[in-house]
Amino acid sequence: MASEPFDDRDGVIWYDGQLRPWRECTLHVLSHGLHFASSVFEGMRSYGGETFSLTEHIERLAQSAQVLDLDLPYTVAELCEATRQVISANDISDGYVRPVAWRGAESVGISAQGTKIHVAIAAFPWPSYFAMEARLKGIRLKTAPWRRPDPRSAPVFTKAAGLYMICTLNKHAVEKEGYDDALMLDLDGKVAECTGANIFLVQNGVIHTPTPACFLNGITRRAVMDLARGRGYELIERVIMPDEFAKTDEVFITGTAAEVTPVSEIDQYSFGVGPVARQLIEDYDALVHRRTPAEGAAAAE
Repeated sequence: MASEPFDDRDGVIWYDGQLRPWRECTLHVLSHGLHFASSVFEGMRSYGGETFSLTEHIERLAQSAQVLDLDLPYTVAELCEATRQVISANDISDGYVRPVAWRGAESVGISAQGTKIHVAIAAFPWPSYFAMEARLKGIRLKTAPWRRPDPRSAPVFTKAAGLYMICTLNKHAVEKEGYDDALMLDLDGKVAECTGANIFLVQNGVIHTPTPACFLNGITRRAVMDLARGRGYELIERVIMPDEFAKTDEVFITGTAAEVTPVSEIDQYSFGVGPVARQLIEDYDALVHRRTPAEGAAAAE
């Protein structure tokens, strides 16, 4: 990732309906979104200046906002067009796009129905989430200390800012021990996801993935599942317990930032970067860059 701080950059951000200079896009310290996490966001990637699954991401932003009782002042179509404007204005080819909506500073109380809803969209260059060397040999995971919340206790199927506090805590905890990311379990100890990516296991050529009962059914997750089925792989969504890693041949994760990234280690278990993950890396690369599978394979070499 770039070391340049995100609050001190050239360029523009789409902020409340207009493109504004990057450094002027600030918010008040008493904004409700800062104090009470009344905020939702999305993470999208652009490839060659085109945002992958743009409408689907913005629709999810709108759905998340609705669940959090945030009345977005813009339509999905308007926010899609704003995204295109931001990418063009900043001359972004391969990059990351971050739309965010939050409550303003009209209230500092828990009840905030009269607050203004702000929306901003930023776009910036973004390399691979994990270094290519790490991706080729697989990343290392460790089981996280904090678990995914019960779906009866939080809006777990939204991309709400407050839900990512435990993700940051978990990632910090395992990074201090030299790991790349954390594996998160659910309340009952079942395998759930990583801090910002969904997880897949390959056992005897069959792909298994946890049922999204307490976490987002990721857009990249669904795209990769479609690619796997298109290749003829059997794919099963089910409950997965951590002890199943002992009989697993491959593990990989998927996400907007992570794309398709193999896993070489989870706690005491080790895995190879096998043919299923390699094939899906090629296929996903071809999909997002609008190449043929053969062109994607050549690009991955």
